[in-house]
Amino acid sequence: MGNARNLAFWLVLLMLVLALFQVLGGNQSSMSSEVVPYSEFMSKVDDGTVTSVDIDGEKVYFTGADNRRKYTINPGDENLVSELLAKDVTVEGKPQEESGIMPFILSFLPIFLIIGVWIYFMNRMQGGGKGGAMGFGKSRAKLLTEKQGRVTFDDVAGIDEAKEELEEIVEFLRNPQKFSALGGKIPKGALLVGPPGTGKTLLARAIAGEAGVPFFTISGSDFVEMFVGVGASRVRDMFEQAKKNAPCIVFIDEIDAVGRHRGAGYGGGNDEREQTLNQLLVEMDGFESNEGVIIIAATNRRDVLDPALLRPGRFDRQITVPNPDIKGREKILNVHARKVPLGPDVDLRIIARGTPGFSGADLANLVNEAALMAARVGRRQVTMEDFEQAKDKVMMGAERRSMVLTDEQKEKTAYHEAGHAIVGLKLPKCDPVYKATIIPRGGALGMVMSLPEMDKLQMFKDEARQRIAMTMAGKAAEVFKYGEEEVSSGPVGDIQQASQLARAMVMRYGMSDKVGNIDYAEAAEGYQGNTTGLSVSAHTKELIEEEVKRFIDEGYAEAYRIISEYEEEWERLAQGLLEYETLTGEEIKRVIAGLPPQAGEDEGGSGGSGEASVTAIPKTKKKPKSDSGMEPEPMA
Repeated sequence: MGNARNLAFWLVLLMLVLALFQVLGGNQSSMSSEVVPYSEFMSKVDDGTVTSVDIDGEKVYFTGADNRRKYTINPGDENLVSELLAKDVTVEGKPQEESGIMPFILSFLPIFLIIGVWIYFMNRMQGGGKGGAMGFGKSRAKLLTEKQGRVTFDDVAGIDEAKEELEEIVEFLRNPQKFSALGGKIPKGALLVGPPGTGKTLLARAIAGEAGVPFFTISGSDFVEMFVGVGASRVRDMFEQAKKNAPCIVFIDEIDAVGRHRGAGYGGGNDEREQTLNQLLVEMDGFESNEGVIIIAATNRRDVLDPALLRPGRFDRQITVPNPDIKGREKILNVHARKVPLGPDVDLRIIARGTPGFSGADLANLVNEAALMAARVGRRQVTMEDFEQAKDKVMMGAERRSMVLTDEQKEKTAYHEAGHAIVGLKLPKCDPVYKATIIPRGGALGMVMSLPEMDKLQMFKDEARQRIAMTMAGKAAEVFKYGEEEVSSGPVGDIQQASQLARAMVMRYGMSDKVGNIDYAEAAEGYQGNTTGLSVSAHTKELIEEEVKRFIDEGYAEAYRIISEYEEEWERLAQGLLEYETLTGEEIKRVIAGLPPQAGEDEGGSGGSGEASVTAIPKTKKKPKSDSGMEPEPMA
């Protein structure tokens, strides 16, 4: 429709140009010619200075002795042509224009076209189209239809509590008498809060598929423009559309783009974002009630939203959409694996156990990566091996086999990673070692991954201290093997992770007796969330740094002690990594016991780390080619 309208506009404009060109071209000869009296013309004919004439009705055009184009008006001399021929003057004639209504219409056509174009532009400037010069204030909310792909609650898994609360809203829309009979009112708004990728937008689409009512969707950033007042106008227009289609649902994605706390920015409270927010507050719950219009919004930044937006009456329900637990992950994997042909060895429960902390989007990406890997090698079904390789790629990064390590670099990487693995195995509060590799992945030359046996919701002091020890074990191993002067820059990532955890223990978790149970995180220099204006004295900063250093030093000393105590096992593991490059948890235990890894004898055999995982380990009896990355950042 829009393309046809634009084509018609350009056709009308082309006709206008052609008409103007014709009118101006028809009068060009008259405007460029000089008029002379008829008597003067006849005298020039008698003198022989006129050799040819063009007769156009009453006008007689000729060229004078000065080579200038001139014309005269014939006063009705019927013998003019005879006299001109008698003087050997060449005579040319043009047909006289017909009289009637068509010449009249054609003469006024340019004026009509100009008026039509003017009316067209005025209509667009007054909001006749959303793309017009004055159409900024029109709402950009889109009405979701079946063409976008119908999503129902059957497609939403792993967030049962959030789904139940929204199912009640859908039931209210379907059968309002069930609730109104007891005096219940339909909620005006529901705010979905949760980390990225947990399924907030998917939940909103499921509501649209289940409710059977008009569903408008818009992003919070669509309200904000550089012109003050445009956002407020769009909010008004959006609610006007919603009222016409009530009962309906309006979904605002990323509402923090427009709903931030007022007074926190520049402009003295009169900037565009705050005016838009004010209008949104009034429309949601002002003097005029919007019955039948339910607002559902999603954000992962609830802390920055204005308190007036969060109160009951506007957002009656604040629904937390968290990362799924192990049961939720298994359900999500089942949903995403519906269209994927799975091999007989695939156990989604095992994959769910081995992916703690994954969001719904992460799990969808995992299934997709596994399918791509199976297609890459020409399989017709996705096997457990594909899922394990996809999990390694998602968690640790893609393998970088194009780079080659020197023997010295590879050896140092092997001892570094063996140190992480040995300390992780010997400390009881550390998560089980899932896999160790010296193949460069992502930004690391090697990596040791640990996965918890179950989802963890808390961090304990002894667990945090042992985790720091495992993190610093890489540097402790390098120092134990090569001495202080031969330490590489490899532990840079370990030091960063250990520092972050130690600072959290001191400044947030209250795990330092000297610093005490005070949250100093907001008072940290450069912390963006510091709205309290709290500052920390120099003495307190010094005390914090001393405690952070103490936790890291204690972890380093513990790691050094374990490596020296279990030196023989550590050496076996380092040599095993040099030979096989990648070892799973169970294979690590066999190697440090002096046994060959099980997967080294049976290609595609099974290994694991307490997660019953299945991983393809290279069947290598001799030392393979060295592979490396450029960034020496082994990670714990």
